[in-house]
Amino acid sequence: MNPDQYVQDKAAASGSSFYYAFLFLPKDRRAAITAFYAFCREVDDVVDEVTDPGVAATKLAWWRNEVHKAFAGQPTHPVTLALMPHVKTFGIEERHLQAVIEGCQMDLEQTRYLDFAGLERYCHLVAGVVGEVAARIFGQSDERTTEYAHTLGLAFQLTNIIRDVGEDAMRGRIYLPISELQQFDVKAHEINKREYSERFTALMRFQAERAHGLYDKAMGLLPQADRRTQKPGLMMASIYRTLLREIESENFQVLHQRISLPPLRKLWLAWKMQALGLM
Repeated sequence: MNPDQYVQDKAAASGSSFYYAFLFLPKDRRAAITAFYAFCREVDDVVDEVTDPGVAATKLAWWRNEVHKAFAGQPTHPVTLALMPHVKTFGIEERHLQAVIEGCQMDLEQTRYLDFAGLERYCHLVAGVVGEVAARIFGQSDERTTEYAHTLGLAFQLTNIIRDVGEDAMRGRIYLPISELQQFDVKAHEINKREYSERFTALMRFQAERAHGLYDKAMGLLPQADRRTQKPGLMMASIYRTLLREIESENFQVLHQRISLPPLRKLWLAWKMQALGLM
């Protein structure tokens, strides 16, 4: 299997909403974002799929070295082999990839966050930086678009956190800030035991309102000059925000299940944005 096929299979297998937005891109941009997304999946899978923290840390250290070698002209992994031909064209820098790895390292070292400021730092690394790179690949022309991309990335990550509360708890992680659990009198052991309550629902509604506020803020930050080039991000925003509303409609029943949108609905939402400009 050649590197391009490897990253294509990696991206498609994830079933992510991101994949549907890639389908409408020109060939060169689609190849670049697919390779970058496959890189993000590779390092994220280290944390999610490797049960021994020591082994996971070793694998992340390998990735840090691989990224450094790749930018020095010596890539060896199919993902970096697929990505490196695109880095100069789209302004992808080593610091971007290292930041994503740093965010995954935080998952190995930290399972709780005291307050939202701490969580925001994590989200910046695993989602904001990803948004920044994606915006460059999509065709950013206005430097103000970077702030839009970071804000939208934060909204995406908070939506993921809301969706995955139950799954993350099974892995020993609770991303909801401790200060906010205390604010709504929700105990960690209640989440671990999948116990629903009015208090839990109120906490999740608070999280959803914050995410909606970030979607609105991101839309306001996107310069008019880049609205056309950033359509893939707007497709993802449509899909993710629809997912958030679906979770709300099911009254945040996220402790015992993973609420998701069917692939056909994701494709419809992506097409509607691409063809009609509607979210």
